[in-house]
Amino acid sequence: MLKKKQPIVTLVGAGPGDPDLLTIKGAKALAEADVVLYDALANEEILTYAPKKSIKIFVGKRKGCHEYSQDQINQLIVDNALTYGHVVRLKGGDPFIFGRGSEEIDFIESFGIPTSVVPGISSSIAVPAYQGISLTKRGVSESFWVITGTTSDRKLSNDVALAAQSSATVVILMGMSKLSQIIDLFQKESKGETPVAIIQNGTTAQEKIGVGTINTIEQVVAQQQLSSPAIIVIGEVVKESNKLKGFYEEFIAKELK
Repeated sequence: MLKKKQPIVTLVGAGPGDPDLLTIKGAKALAEADVVLYDALANEEILTYAPKKSIKIFVGKRKGCHEYSQDQINQLIVDNALTYGHVVRLKGGDPFIFGRGSEEIDFIESFGIPTSVVPGISSSIAVPAYQGISLTKRGVSESFWVITGTTSDRKLSNDVALAAQSSATVVILMGMSKLSQIIDLFQKESKGETPVAIIQNGTTAQEKIGVGTINTIEQVVAQQQLSSPAIIVIGEVVKESNKLKGFYEEFIAKELK
């Protein structure tokens, strides 16, 4: 008779999309998985690090299309850990950056199941970096905000208004549906000329980017047909990027005509 495996759950950050940005520790955890529960934002190529015999369950959530509710995911994690042993919960980006990782851990540990976390590279940092955008730069930006555009009650975070008053770089995740509200807040602070970059499917082969200012970015989004999942980066550091200088020179030339 086979000895029943000890239940254990490891939350692994899958990174921002490029499978090569998975950490070595994340790959090692996947190699020991009996079950992998993975999100819509976790690149499926990463599943090749898990044993072929392991069970892979897609529990992805996208706007308007939820495969499972959060409560169902929590229960699936526990049930699979108790049945099969080692469950890897593979989450896009980092489990603790708007990933509900702490909620999952609270639920899992209430059953006496031990957990561990493997941090992932957050899209909030990596996606701008792939476009040469340094969120902090000496003499330009001393700090940065990372804000969710849509809170649990589906409203725009109040922190966006506070961030608009600061000189910091502002990175907004899950904010495309609230873009017009975000623009209004920055315009109220007389920041209509502040550079903006919107990066869709960042770090992947499907990446698309639109660049403009607070005053023009909605027009750019329409022209480039940008949509979620995308990251909004607002601040002077956007035009400091060597990769984006061409965009801005072209943009300024159009403005001068």
